[in-house]
Amino acid sequence: MIEFLGHFHPLLVHLPIGILLIALLLQWLSRIKKYEVLQQAVPVILLTGAIMGLFSCITGYLLSITDDYNENIASWHMWMGIATTLAAFVLYAKEKNNRFKVNKPVLSVALLILIALTGHLGGSLTHGSDYLSRPFTNIFNDTAESMIIKPIANVQEAQVYADVIQPIFQTKCYSCHGPNKQKGKLRMDDSLRLIKGGKDGIVIEPGNADESELIKRMLLPDYDDDHMPPKEKPQPTKEQFALIHWWIANGASFDKKVNQLPQDDKIKPVLIALQNVSPEIKVTSDLPSSPVEPADANAIAQLKAKNILVLPVALNSNYITVSFINDTTVDNNDLQQITNFSKQLVSLKLSGTNINDEGLKTIAQCTNLIKLFLDGTPVTDKGLKNLTALTNLRYLNLVNTKVSAQGISELKALPKLQSIYLYKTLIAKQDWPGLQQAFPKTQLDSGGYIVPTLVTDTTTVKAKVQY
Repeated sequence: MIEFLGHFHPLLVHLPIGILLIALLLQWLSRIKKYEVLQQAVPVILLTGAIMGLFSCITGYLLSITDDYNENIASWHMWMGIATTLAAFVLYAKEKNNRFKVNKPVLSVALLILIALTGHLGGSLTHGSDYLSRPFTNIFNDTAESMIIKPIANVQEAQVYADVIQPIFQTKCYSCHGPNKQKGKLRMDDSLRLIKGGKDGIVIEPGNADESELIKRMLLPDYDDDHMPPKEKPQPTKEQFALIHWWIANGASFDKKVNQLPQDDKIKPVLIALQNVSPEIKVTSDLPSSPVEPADANAIAQLKAKNILVLPVALNSNYITVSFINDTTVDNNDLQQITNFSKQLVSLKLSGTNINDEGLKTIAQCTNLIKLFLDGTPVTDKGLKNLTALTNLRYLNLVNTKVSAQGISELKALPKLQSIYLYKTLIAKQDWPGLQQAFPKTQLDSGGYIVPTLVTDTTTVKAKVQY
């Protein structure tokens, strides 16, 4: 019950901030003659804000004892919140009784400062102590993200934990399990505390990665409440997951070098890649670097009239995405209209439509395409030959189609292709090694994932005893 009430704090905490700021604004405006009438509303707004502040203090305290935050920051946040609430009550008393011996202008300024300090400390608890300075760090460092994993000069001589594993934890886990916050009493920025685990027990079993709770949580579907990291947080790449699994499976050492751990054929290329590029997914734009003129409005209108979605991919951008999610029948007229804005088209979703090999000849004219969804369509190897003209293509979905390894091989010359999804195709098991060799820089997703069953997933149903 305490934890339930504490979770109301994020909802309630913003109300007194807004209400008290409005009260201070009206108080300031009422000093101007034509706004004097606003003074009548100030006391009731101050009282409302003070009462809401009181509830925020109570729920905040309950939250602090049921979850784990940096004790120093949490303490300061709590006392600043209490001081803000008391100041609001005192200012209300002054508004109701002018003989109350308090300097109103000074108290108003003090209340404004307390609101700012309390809000800043609250933000530090939930987003980290550098959440205000982080954007400026990004600007002056000219980086896309404040925490980017840097390449390693010589990965074999690098420290496994400090140079390979810890940077992954830092970018993916510390926001919930770091110095400012420890959900489930798990702190991952300290090696001893990481091995100790949290309130539910240990999360790493050195030498047994598959039974480690950390690995199990990472394998859960992202919609599961126990999935780590939470779906709204940045997720590890498959390479980062492989590195964490490899580290735990080989003893979860904190002091060994990479060359001191066994390395199979699967982990070697992942380690080598650390020398050249960051395992972090770089924040790159899905748009071409050069601007483009607006698309033909008439052509767009004709597609929209057939209930076909045509949307801009970003604010103030002329690049567009087209989706046939509401119309699975693609005719020659539709394809012709699409080619009228081939320069602007960067994403085309034809999933589950009747698009065929002949239709792909027309699609091949859209040379700025970056994403193409052909899953669940009748396309075959014959049609894939037409896609070799899409030199900007990065993403291709061919799930549940009749393409084979031979047809896919036609695409190996595409310079920017990053991902091909090939679940439920005609590709045989023995074809995969050859395809992976033909596409060394492309992720070939074969689907058919197997998620381990956890003890908590099983419900035992017992027969009711009859008396």
